[in-house]
Amino acid sequence: MNVTHPRPRTARTTALAAALAAVLLAGTACSSKADGGSGDDAADGVKAGPGVSEKSIRLGALTDLTGPYATLGKSIVQAQQMWADETNAAGGICGRQVEIVVKDHGYDVQKAVTAYADIAPDVVALPQVIGSPVVAALLDDIERDHMLTFPQAWAASLLGRDSVQVLGTTYDIDMIAAVDFLTRTEKLAKGDTIGHVYFEGDYGANALEGSEWAAEQAGMKVVGQKIKATDTDLTAQVSALSKAGVKAVLISAGPAQTASLAGVAAARGLKVPIVTSAPGYAPQLLKTPAAPALEAMVHVVSAAPAVSSDLPGVKKMAASYQKAYPGEPVDSGVLSGYNAARLMEADLKKACEGGSLTRQDVVKAHRSQKNADTGLGTPQNFTYVTAPASRSTYVLKPDAKALGGLAGVEEAHKAAGVDAYLAARG
Repeated sequence: MNVTHPRPRTARTTALAAALAAVLLAGTACSSKADGGSGDDAADGVKAGPGVSEKSIRLGALTDLTGPYATLGKSIVQAQQMWADETNAAGGICGRQVEIVVKDHGYDVQKAVTAYADIAPDVVALPQVIGSPVVAALLDDIERDHMLTFPQAWAASLLGRDSVQVLGTTYDIDMIAAVDFLTRTEKLAKGDTIGHVYFEGDYGANALEGSEWAAEQAGMKVVGQKIKATDTDLTAQVSALSKAGVKAVLISAGPAQTASLAGVAAARGLKVPIVTSAPGYAPQLLKTPAAPALEAMVHVVSAAPAVSSDLPGVKKMAASYQKAYPGEPVDSGVLSGYNAARLMEADLKKACEGGSLTRQDVVKAHRSQKNADTGLGTPQNFTYVTAPASRSTYVLKPDAKALGGLAGVEEAHKAAGVDAYLAARG
């Protein structure tokens, strides 16, 4: 084996090494740090960081365009691109044009981890990340990078991180609202049994926490049926729930599962009320054979109103989307994506006013918002890191005649028991 012995250091080589080190140090100071560190001040005096130049602000989206939430992902991506186009036409943010870098992970966690590593050095924040398991896998990286992130996922397990903001309510609160709705409107009472079909993982587990807690408070029992995202025929689950004598069914899954549940239940004579949360419904379902059962049996609890709402902000958004994407459905994903983008806009503008668009300062600007209101639903409080931003839910109903396939049934309100539940969990 050949061994090369180091040469003695001369004054010349020492000086050269020192000069090189100085150049490298200067280069590091001028570049953006991946961990969200400060970069140089721009010509306008605003401190920059990753994803921010003197001319642009780059945002990232880790979405699902080819997996079980492809419909949702497409709507969110298009809504956020519409927001970016509108924002840029109005002069941008902080004198900079907004760019959105979109990566499709197909609801595959490993693909999402790779996609995050690919775009993280070049974006300042993420106004869209679809999937509780995806966000859960990225939590440590997001927190390390001080990357303000708005998940399109609502598991309570995602709370407690300064850089991660669950918008609206969490799945457990939605299910408490669902049980409250059923007891008020369907006369469910002490001793009754409620079925709950739910995805394995954080989504379903968190939803089940809420339903079981609410049922226990009301003296009722929950019979759970755990399923996978690949399960699209719920015949076996309907049979089990029918044998259990359920008076109502909750479902925390995707639109395909909701359609199967309602269709099979109606066909088998289990004509009981079904309640899902926003991720479990899509207007495209009303063009399937399950449509009559969906309209007759299903309600949706959601932190956001229906896109058919009379709220001026929602009507304006819907009209703009129809013009930008003619023929495309205006569904809850459009509203969710657009609302998230508008909230991100408010954070970026506040950070700019403070003189810094570094990641840490964007997070700081976000966490200072106590009454964030885009006019697209209820105000949200982002100052509490460990608590949901909202405790109020709307109740909606599938309706083929309504824009977006949903009509409002009850305006936003805080369901009985929500405060007690959150207090009990600290």
